[in-house]
Amino acid sequence: MITKPFSWWSLLLCVCVADMALGQVRYSIPEEMATGSLVGNIIQDLGLDVKRLKSGRARIFTEDGSEYIGLNAEKGTLVVSKRIDREELCKQVSPCSLHFQIILENPMELHRIDVEITDINDNAPFFSKKEYGFQVIESALPGARYSLESARDPDVAHNTIQTYKLNPTDNFKLNVVSRPDGTKYIEMVLHASLDREKQEEHKLTLTAFDGGNPQKSGSIKINVIVLDANDNAPVFSQSVYRVTVPENASRGTVILKVTATDNDKGTNEEVVYSFSQHTDSASSLFIMDPHTGEMTVGGVLDYEKVKQYEVDIEATDKGGLTDTSKVIIEVTDLNDNAPAISIISLSNPIPEDSTPGTVIAMLNIKDLDSGRNGQIKCFISSDLPFKIKSSSTNFYSLISDDVLDRETVPEHNITITAMDEGSPPYSTNKTINLRISDVNDHAPMFPQQIVTAFITENNSPGMSLLSVKATDNDSGNNARISYFLEDSHLNGMSASAYFSVNAESGDILAVRSFDYESTKQFSIRVKAQDGGSPPLSSNVTVKILIQDQNDNPPQVLYPVQTGGSVVAEMVPRSADVGYLVTKVVAVDVDSGQNAWLSYKLQKATDRALFEVGLQNGEIRTIRQVTDKDTVKQRLTVIVEDNGQPSRSATVIVNVAVADSFPEVLSEFTDFPHDKEYNDNLTFYLVLALAVVSFLFITCLVVIISVKIYRWRRERLFYKSSGNLPVIPYYPPLYADVGGTGTLKQALNTEVQYSDFTLIKPSSTTDFKEVISVLDASLPDSTWTFESQQVSRKQPLIAELTGRFVCERCCAPIALRIVQRDLLPPPSTLATVASIMFPARDESRTWLNTQISQYTFNLHLTMFKYGCIWDTARLLLMVFHIDFYILKVNVMKNNVDL
Repeated sequence: MITKPFSWWSLLLCVCVADMALGQVRYSIPEEMATGSLVGNIIQDLGLDVKRLKSGRARIFTEDGSEYIGLNAEKGTLVVSKRIDREELCKQVSPCSLHFQIILENPMELHRIDVEITDINDNAPFFSKKEYGFQVIESALPGARYSLESARDPDVAHNTIQTYKLNPTDNFKLNVVSRPDGTKYIEMVLHASLDREKQEEHKLTLTAFDGGNPQKSGSIKINVIVLDANDNAPVFSQSVYRVTVPENASRGTVILKVTATDNDKGTNEEVVYSFSQHTDSASSLFIMDPHTGEMTVGGVLDYEKVKQYEVDIEATDKGGLTDTSKVIIEVTDLNDNAPAISIISLSNPIPEDSTPGTVIAMLNIKDLDSGRNGQIKCFISSDLPFKIKSSSTNFYSLISDDVLDRETVPEHNITITAMDEGSPPYSTNKTINLRISDVNDHAPMFPQQIVTAFITENNSPGMSLLSVKATDNDSGNNARISYFLEDSHLNGMSASAYFSVNAESGDILAVRSFDYESTKQFSIRVKAQDGGSPPLSSNVTVKILIQDQNDNPPQVLYPVQTGGSVVAEMVPRSADVGYLVTKVVAVDVDSGQNAWLSYKLQKATDRALFEVGLQNGEIRTIRQVTDKDTVKQRLTVIVEDNGQPSRSATVIVNVAVADSFPEVLSEFTDFPHDKEYNDNLTFYLVLALAVVSFLFITCLVVIISVKIYRWRRERLFYKSSGNLPVIPYYPPLYADVGGTGTLKQALNTEVQYSDFTLIKPSSTTDFKEVISVLDASLPDSTWTFESQQVSRKQPLIAELTGRFVCERCCAPIALRIVQRDLLPPPSTLATVASIMFPARDESRTWLNTQISQYTFNLHLTMFKYGCIWDTARLLLMVFHIDFYILKVNVMKNNVDL
């Protein structure tokens, strides 16, 4: 039968959000939605965001592995991922729901989603056969009932079969019968007697209608053949039979015996039992004995697949009269399935500093059995620092229950056992090899806190003293140890100036050579640091003891050896045997046996007269002194230490064998030692005199050469320069007084003056170093020079530029006249003039005349180089002479200086 296409626009998408307190959301969608259709927005309904979905790697987990619903993590929506057929998914079960979980990680979250699939009218009613025929005896009385095959419609609720219609209804009418269990079946009731002679066969059409919109239908043709004479139909003892059978029932097991009675006699009372023609699925699992009515198991039953069967049976007599009944077979569950463990998520490895309660894995444990057979207990060994916690139905979390330590147990084999409560119980084991990752929680450790090393003095730089080693219980970079020398001060210097440490091997090296006599030991600290983040470290104290070498000879303290005088020990001629003459005292700065000294007599004027104590250095007489013994006795004593090799020192002891001091002096005046000393002194004096003479002659030659060179340069200069002009100037503050030698009344003696500066033309001498003020009567502020410029209070009045040659040094002088604003007294001017020109009387007379006429004061600073004033200044190359001279301010005529 052709039906109209389903109108999707007539459906409304209903989204029902369940209570969020339990982390569950429930949606409702119709079946047959297009792929990609929106199911719900979990961001809004679960209070999540897109970032959380991405960071938590959100995914859908279903227990049966179905993929009807997909997750769009970019938008946070649930969409239809493939076609959903409610009839294929749930058959007649209502409501029909999809159950799955949304799993998030970091941290782990579990959200249960239920999607109810609502039915749409996408299936039309249908019958198992297109045509159906049965026989009716003509003697059948009105009211006789004939069971018909019910139509089937996979849809549910109002979309399933609602009504039937029989056509035509001349002899039969349709009756819908409700059973006590609520099910319905149809039967055809004879309401008018049949007459085989008039009509031997009746053709009817049975149509089934559902309640959908648009309405769909299905029909079957019924052929009724009218038979003759059998007016009693069989009758079952029960309209509905109920029986239970275990799922492990073997083939041939009798589960039920039905009975039907017929009031007819003879062959018409014989009843034949059979399944109804529309019972097709159950006929493959059960067998009906047609004669005895026994129903046996004919196939394999599985409670987990089908929990209940409904079988329609018929009892038919020889005359074709029938009665129908229903057998409801309930399959009981047995504990025949072990729990199944699935690891949904696993964090492996985990850091050893994970806090108790850290989720390590999420598990889904399911048992297909029901009741107590499906109740599961999950546990692990109590010796492990972990525990199993149930998060929701069939979901468990493996969490840490104690502090983890990788150094103690680097990995754990966790066996998870799931056991049901059936009898006998079934169990399943799942082993997880969990590795513990390292955390830098152990500092490097030295086997000893203080280490002692020995090194012999005078070692070579770079010599290895010892190697320190530390161990770290961590692994990887956390156990990679580097060694450093801690900064400290040893003898006022940094420790790195004495030692260095190899960062990789921990070898301690000597940077310099050590001297036992200076420092006998060092104490340094070496730090061992691992490569963790943050790094951990520990220290070890290294004591380095310097061992002595015999590197110092003995030093004689007494008798003192002097180079200019002779010290002699006196021994009277009456001295007895064993007389103590003197004692040689020596020390050795070495230590130990290197400082053990022994004394021996190496040379002696008379060996038979004296001996030296081996240990104490005492010089004693070994016989009686006689008159034949010479007065001057010279003893050479050698002092040796006990080192290997030994070192020694010698000392000369002069002994005078005499009874009086004058006798000793007369004998020791010509001692060879004095003569040798005087010879050396004479040699050095002659050498010093020769050196001084050579230096004096060299300096004199250099000075004369320089003077000749300068004199030749100046001669050439004057030949080429000629006379230099002088610029006349008449100052406004002065007037020609006509030779009276007096000033105007408006002026006093402290009037303007000028300075006259003479410098060498090529000189670069700084004025600040050269200018000196000789007249203490002038204020210091007057003589201020900056960058070879004269600081003045008044504008430049006049400037006279020229050159002349100093009469003593013949050096060219540059002349510059500038006017200053202060003048010294006239008496000072006359004094300066006499100093300036002591040998030129006519010049001094001329200057005095100018003093009486003009009373000017000019300052002349002359830099003279190479002038030799006296013998005491022979080695001086530069002389600076400052003079105050009086010069003439040219009024009308040029003056040649």
